[in-house]
Amino acid sequence: MFKFGKFDIKGKVVLAPMAGYTFNSYRDFMNKFGTCLCYTEMVSTSGLIYDNDLTKEYITFPKSNIPTGVQLFGSEPDDFIKAIKICEEHNPNIDFYDVNMACPVNKVTKTGAGSSLLKDPLRCGDIIRAMKSVTDKPVSAKIRLGWSDSSINFLEVINELEKAGVDLIAIHARTKADLYMGSPKYHLLDNLKDKMNVPLVVSGNIFAPEDAIKALQITKADAVMVARGGVGNPLLILNINHALNDEPLEETNYEKQKQYCLELAKLVVEDKGERIGIRIFRSMGPRFFNGFPNSKKLKNMIASSIETYQDLIDIFNEYEREEIKNDF
Repeated sequence: MFKFGKFDIKGKVVLAPMAGYTFNSYRDFMNKFGTCLCYTEMVSTSGLIYDNDLTKEYITFPKSNIPTGVQLFGSEPDDFIKAIKICEEHNPNIDFYDVNMACPVNKVTKTGAGSSLLKDPLRCGDIIRAMKSVTDKPVSAKIRLGWSDSSINFLEVINELEKAGVDLIAIHARTKADLYMGSPKYHLLDNLKDKMNVPLVVSGNIFAPEDAIKALQITKADAVMVARGGVGNPLLILNINHALNDEPLEETNYEKQKQYCLELAKLVVEDKGERIGIRIFRSMGPRFFNGFPNSKKLKNMIASSIETYQDLIDIFNEYEREEIKNDF
């Protein structure tokens, strides 16, 4: 257990903020498997300031039993102040705020946001200080090792964030230049928690319980963050918790994955409406069957042939008539 602001966080698996994924229904679905903290998709400070309707949707959600934060991205401390004031007026259910200082995508970094902020540790601290001046809710930051291998400066960034009053830091064990390629450099984070004064969450290639255990052992972090590894594989979160508690892991099979797939699809349709929800789900649904034999046709049909929730049910029925279930 660790303390995050007023929250006593009892788990060790955090659901990472992911653009295009961590909308309301996805968070609700994944939280059932044992997450202890979760975030919205990235929310533009400028989008909020200019009253963009789509941006406002990101910060609209009901109260959750899992602490839920809004992840903001931008580059100007004053913009974060304005954005938080808008969030506070718009939604009292926000539990905390996070600053994205980790996104490596060029369309974000070219504006000075995301991992571009790592080039200026003092500005990182100024942003946290500005946010803390207008809210009493916890404020966290997500960072990377640095901009590139020649400018790894996460310790300097952490120092500035802590001086500014940050309440939690999550770090992805790659640089901006690494994007999501290659192996994360956890060895650079050896015993990092011992050098810090606030809770530490670590991320990067958490695809199996043993990945989480190794990351925690190396870094001594308070929790791990699950991102891409959990899409289509919600049991990853449950099994990380089981592994950390020396409990038996839960195995999956085709029937379980089908039910999880249908459950999430239904939630997404209820959340987004059928037309938009199904369009979003086309990229999520196939991932429930990664690694299953004879699933290529099923995955292709989900990705290209569904227009309605009933279409998804029909695809499963058709597939099962053609395939022998024992193949799974």
